[in-house]
Amino acid sequence: MIELILVVCSILLTAGAAWFALRLQVALRRFRIRKQYTAAIEAPSVSVCIPARNETHAMTECIQAVLASDYKKMEILVFDDDSGDDTSALVRSFAYAGVRFVSGATLPEGWLGKNHALDTLAREASGTYVLFMDVDTRITPTTINWLVGYMMTEKLEMASVIPMRKDIWRVSTLLGSLRYFWQLVLWRQSAPAAAGTFWAVRRQTLLENLGGFAAFKGEVLPESHMASLLGTTYHCLISNSTLGVTFEKKWSSQRETSRRLLYPMVGGHWQGGLAGLCGLLLLNLPVVMIVVAGFLEWTLWQVMAAWLLVAYMAVYGMYLSHVWQRGWWLGGLLWPVVVLQELGFFVMSLYGYARGKVTWKGRSIGPIASARRSSEA
Repeated sequence: MIELILVVCSILLTAGAAWFALRLQVALRRFRIRKQYTAAIEAPSVSVCIPARNETHAMTECIQAVLASDYKKMEILVFDDDSGDDTSALVRSFAYAGVRFVSGATLPEGWLGKNHALDTLAREASGTYVLFMDVDTRITPTTINWLVGYMMTEKLEMASVIPMRKDIWRVSTLLGSLRYFWQLVLWRQSAPAAAGTFWAVRRQTLLENLGGFAAFKGEVLPESHMASLLGTTYHCLISNSTLGVTFEKKWSSQRETSRRLLYPMVGGHWQGGLAGLCGLLLLNLPVVMIVVAGFLEWTLWQVMAAWLLVAYMAVYGMYLSHVWQRGWWLGGLLWPVVVLQELGFFVMSLYGYARGKVTWKGRSIGPIASARRSSEA
């Protein structure tokens, strides 16, 4: 009986590795940047919108990176969402450089804090395009010019960028979450890959066609829902050295982000939760097989499990070769640790939503609001 179970699991894992590899190949080819773009001489105006809540640790570097941009027709708006630290004072100190400070008010009923911040920023902005950017995201001087040029050339209403990591030798990178890995593997038209850390949309489209964030006020992944509604006028891109979008996120922050996102990413209902849990348990099975087969002296099963483990390491390494600037091979070797960690994050997400304990920057996310977006994914 045990051997039959192992045979079935091995077949499923082999098929899964092949499917992961195929999906990644398609996604990496579909979302890669093929040439260099630049905005026209009469480039449209861009409003860079940065929501912030208790961000003194990263705000200065973020604003300085945007100010160094070579894009001429640009304004910078920073929304302080009732921070308890010195974020507001820090943002105001950049007033000399033209950075606009937008003060937060009492959060309206039914809104998630970040969604309300993004909606307020979009309505305060004046640019043709609104570019939303998280505080822990970094750009190069040519990033905005490149992205706007791409959107104009491809006639897009919206685009988002999956960022790279260049700070490889940190625990937060080596043991990072699999958030963007799942985005690339599981993307589909009804739930396209979309990065909420750095994305741009035509302001008129956002406010008039989509109605702003009011229809998505309680959703954990509003950018993905908007992308699905825009269809072929939306593109997801994987950053490279030319586009220059990177991010720096502490391990503890990635843990909280995973806790907030993983359950909604699988649908926000018990069926998706069960499927996700079974899938992650299966992905952790090769290591268990190697250990158990060693004790039972099942050499053949050890070899099979080791082959499966190497296959998944190779698939993960293929993904990392596109989102890490270097050291992807080391990340591939860490697959067993990372996928075990992801199982822990997923359990935390399931438990947190079941108990109504999931928070976003200190504010609780209600179970109905958290699942609303995902039920349509």
